[in-house]
Amino acid sequence: MSRQAELTTNLARLSVVAGILSENGRILLSDRAQARSMQDYWEFPGGKVRPGESPAAALTRELYEELGITGLQYKHFKTIRHDYPDLSVEIEFFTVTRWQGKPDGKEGQALRWVAQDSLVLERILPADVPIVAALCDVSKC
Repeated sequence: MSRQAELTTNLARLSVVAGILSENGRILLSDRAQARSMQDYWEFPGGKVRPGESPAAALTRELYEELGITGLQYKHFKTIRHDYPDLSVEIEFFTVTRWQGKPDGKEGQALRWVAQDSLVLERILPADVPIVAALCDVSKC
């Protein structure tokens, strides 16, 4: 077994949710400049699922905490697992097509609306890259 495989095998998998907010052919991205790691990347907004919390409840909470919005219409899109050298995550992605409020970076993060067919040109967090590909498969971008 490689050293990398040993590292990721021994890590607990962190449960995370992320919202894919779409409006008029554009997707909302959140800057990680304020994060502790991978600060040069953009990501779909979201965060950790708390113990005993359902993914839907975590999504609702995270959208409110990070963006100041209340999700009104969302649907599970895809679940992926990704192993970083120091962290292993399972992320449940939800498409969010209706919400109340205007998204704002409540934690000091920059936000940016990007045309869905231009997502492949962005510096996306590695765990989110398969979602960009899946979105393009669905919308033929």
